[in-house]
This record gives sequence, C-alpha cells and structure tokens, in this order.
Amino acid sequence: MAAPATSLVTSLPYFTPIILRLDRNNYNFWRAQIISTVRAHGFEDFLFGTVSAPPKYSPSPSTATSAASKPTSLSYSSLFLFLAILSCSSWHAQSHGGHHDFLQCLSLHLQNTTEISRIVYTPNNSSCLSILRSSIRNRRFEFASNPRPQVIVTPMYESQIPAIVLCAKENDLQIRTRSGGHDYEGLSYRSPVPYLVLDLVNLNEITIDAEQKTAWVQAAAIIGQLYYKISQTSRTLAFPAGACPTVGVGGLFSGGGYGPMMRKFGLAADNIVDARMIDVEGRILDRKSMGEDLFWAIRGGGGASFGIITAWKLNLVTVPETLTVFSVSRTLEQNATELVHRWQYIAPNLPDDLLISISIGPVNSSTGEKTVQANFGSLYLGGVDTLLQLLEQKFPELGVRREDCIEVSWIQASLFFGGYSIEESPQVLTSRNPQIRSTLPATRFYFKAKLDYVQKPIPISGFEGMWKLLKDREAGMAEMLVVPYGGRMKEISESALPFPHRADNLYKIQQLAYWDESGAEASETSISWVRKLYRYMTPYVSKSPRAAYINYRDLDLGVNNQGNTSYAQASIWGLKYFKNNFRKLVRVKTATDPSNFFRNEQSIPIRFSKRKNN
Repeated sequence: MAAPATSLVTSLPYFTPIILRLDRNNYNFWRAQIISTVRAHGFEDFLFGTVSAPPKYSPSPSTATSAASKPTSLSYSSLFLFLAILSCSSWHAQSHGGHHDFLQCLSLHLQNTTEISRIVYTPNNSSCLSILRSSIRNRRFEFASNPRPQVIVTPMYESQIPAIVLCAKENDLQIRTRSGGHDYEGLSYRSPVPYLVLDLVNLNEITIDAEQKTAWVQAAAIIGQLYYKISQTSRTLAFPAGACPTVGVGGLFSGGGYGPMMRKFGLAADNIVDARMIDVEGRILDRKSMGEDLFWAIRGGGGASFGIITAWKLNLVTVPETLTVFSVSRTLEQNATELVHRWQYIAPNLPDDLLISISIGPVNSSTGEKTVQANFGSLYLGGVDTLLQLLEQKFPELGVRREDCIEVSWIQASLFFGGYSIEESPQVLTSRNPQIRSTLPATRFYFKAKLDYVQKPIPISGFEGMWKLLKDREAGMAEMLVVPYGGRMKEISESALPFPHRADNLYKIQQLAYWDESGAEASETSISWVRKLYRYMTPYVSKSPRAAYINYRDLDLGVNNQGNTSYAQASIWGLKYFKNNFRKLVRVKTATDPSNFFRNEQSIPIRFSKRKNN
C-alpha cells in the first residue's frame, strides 16, 4: 500500500508545492494532465484499475447513444506518487500546452480515466508524432513545418465522439477528422490555427448482410478492407468505389467516390442509403433524425463541413462471377496521339459494362530518348469473348488481342486497379500500411494534383502541346489520368447529390506532378510545372465555372478566411466543386452548424449578415 501523502510530504519536501495544489477541486484537473502521458511512462497498471468496455459498434442509434463506461478509481496516494515521479522527468517541464483544459473537460464528460489514457495523445506523449504521421498519405506533408495538433484523439467507440466534439468546441479547438489520411491538401490532419486531430482509425468495422445486399461500414475502414470483406461473403456482390485500397471510406464517400464501375453503377455516394454522424451539439444522428437535406449534403458535399461521419450504410451491387481486365500501352511512335484523340469519341459512349481509362506520362524509349506513353486500362463486366467482339466493333484501332486480356473475379479486378498483381493474396488490400507496396505512383511519391472536366473533344494539336509539357518531366514523374463518363453517370441528375459532374462531361482528366526529393526546391519546381500544365489546359476544358472535384482538393482554387467567410468569397472555389448545388449546401450548413464550428480552408460557409459578422 502506498504511504500516506502526509508522510511523503514530510520526507520529500521537494514535492510540497505539488501536494499543496492537489486538493479535491483540482483533482480532475491533475488527472486529465496525467492520463495523457501514462502510456509513455508505463504506469497504467499502477494508476488505473480495470474497467468494463462499452459495447462494440452497432448501427442502432439507441445502442450507440447508451454506451456507458464504468468510472475508474484513482487513489489520491497513487496520484501523488505518480506526480512525484513525473516531476523528476522532462514531462513536467513540457506540460504547459493548450490541451490541458480540453483533457479536463474530456475527463468530466467521459468519467473514465482508462478510456482517456487509451485514446488521447498529447505532444508530451512519445507516440504522438508517430500517430500523426501514420496516415499521412501525401508525402508532401510528412515533414511540413505546419503547427502540430494540440492533441490527437483516437476514439474506440462512436459513443466517445460527442464528448470530444463538445470539449473541442468549449476550448476553441478546431477538429480535423481523419479516416484514411488521403486528403490531397492534408486538411484532415493539419491546420494553421489551434486544432485537434480526430483520428477515427479504430472505427473500422464492416457488417455485410448478403441476403439484403447491404453493408454497414464505419468511417475509418479502408476500401480495400470493404472489398475484401464483401469478397469473403459472395463472389457476385461488389461495391462501386475507388481504386486505391488504402483510402478511408469516411472521406471518399462524403466527396462522391468514383471508381472503375461508375459507368455501370454511378458513384459510391449514389449507392448510400443511410449514415451515422455526430453534429455540432454532440447528437448521434442517422438518416431519419438528421433529415433528408443533411443526408443529401454529406453524400458528395464533404462531410467534414457538417459534423463527424462515423458510418455508412451501402446498397451492394451484383456483378458477374467472371470479369475481364486488360492493359495495353502505346507510345507516340506507336500512334498514341491518334488513339487518345479517337478514344474521346468512343469511351464515353461504350456500353456501361465497359470502362476504358488512360494513364499518360513521360517514359524513356528503348533508344534512351524521352517519349510519351498512353496506357489503356479496362474493366469489363463479362467474359473475354464478348469483350473482344465489342472492341472489334467499337474500337478496332486499339488492337487489343486475347493475350492482352485476363479473366478475373471482382476482387482480383480490385487488385489490378489497386496497383497489385492479380496473383497477390487479396488480404493485401486490408492493410492500411501494406508491406507489399502498390505500384500506384501517388502512394510512393510526393505529389500535387489538378483536375479538369472535358466537355468537347480536344483537337490533336491540343494533345501535342500536352506531350511537350510532359516531356519536361523525368520518366515516371508526371501523369495524366483520363477517365470516361457516360453510362449511369449521364443518367443521374446533377442536383441528385452535391456532386454535379454528370451528363455534360465526356471525361475527367487529372494532372499530377510527382517527385521523390525532399526540400523546398524540388517541391516548388514540381508544383510550378503542374500549374503550368493546368494553365495550358484552359482552352480545352469546362468553363463558367472551370469545374473541379472536392475529393481532388486543390487549395489553388481559393480558400476561406480563418473565421467566417462570405458567400461570394467561398463561391470562388465552391462553384467549381459543386456548381449550382453550392447554394443548397450553404443553406444546409447554416441550418446544421450555425456557429460554423466545423470549418477548414475549403469548408462550406454559413450565410451571415454583415451586422452579425461585425
């Protein structure tokens, strides 16, 4: 048993100032400071008892909101002794950050010190920096000199998030919510103002109902996990989402989410039928309780503007047991320019079971000279015989042969588009940080991206100008990803969801610069190049507005003020992402979050009067 505090004070007068502050009124304050460093110092067993964990995730609102935890007993004597030990360490000298009031608030709301010690990381914690960097997917921001978060919170249960929201609001900390960490501008984990990172990494459960063809998936599950889980349930069920397997569904689906099957089934967001989120008041909402306007807004309008998305309910789709993929490459010397030009007229009008996309970039030829190569990659929802007949009718110029094609299952097709061999175990898709690395360049390099929508075919002279710019880059260090629309995308109204890019578009074209050197010079050179390419594209792409896609976030388009931002200012970038849907998003935002608590550099603004703003 620990010695009474009075005897310790007598024998160790050095700690008297600490003991004098440790009265009952300050107990929760000291407890909140201590728990953030318990893990780093290895005193959890000594300081805390065993608690009953809340129930596991359930899509039932009544279950989630009633999850409770048993308070843990923390004795005054053990608290004193722990303070004494820590006073001899560097922790005591570093514990003067802005997170203390937040931790005190959290301890009062959650009433469970063991819970807090397991989910809270402050700058004093040795694991804090590694947790921050664990899901930074654009290397451009790995070592950026941005202010670091006051605290990182990794909730284990949905029921813990309302307290996090309320305490962040009480302490003027912005929340940056991270599910997979793929935000193109890093806004899910960095901010110029005091903030916390709400890392949902532990909320990754997936429940499949094969009979009803539905799934509940928590926000931090990555799409590779979702695909694998579906494939273990059925060979003919699937879900139309993205290609990169480590992207989190929380952000992907809230921005729309397109992938290789979008011409057949639309976006991921087009196939979402329910959701769960925490609003600014700390309420746990589902589709019924949030209302149809808010449910509309979070499926394509960027969920981070409205609250914390914790889970989605999906309608799964049916696919054949056998699909076919192919990948064929053509250089400029192999007629690539004419093939890409011809593709514009064919790909958007193919049957919706077939997608042919193109990846275009600089390569070194067999003679060592720089050239440009176009790689035509395809997914067909059917067998190779039917595909070859279709290509012979629609696109014979491409010259696809039987030996270029591979019949696969849907999960093998997911490996193919995710940058893996189809012979690889599908389990590789389930890892957030796979040891076997994908060949997708954006998973390997620093990068900056721009996006455009093409509504009229580009002339050959336009492509030739692009090739000249691509040749300015080293082989493999630039890419243009060209994805056709049409099919189901053409059938859905542009106001059905906030994502408006539907019938008017032939295809989208993403422009990327990659680099593998750290430092400002390499970054500035590459970013300058992709901006030059983007300027060159101006005559050939959509106008009034020049459209963009929120999941390919681009802060070059414009940013908000750190406080409230006028509708006119936010429209500079907002109309590019959402076109006329931006006005409705602002109305929903104003009704849902009137204080504009959930905000970032490109969050939906609220409507406010000049008098109120002043």
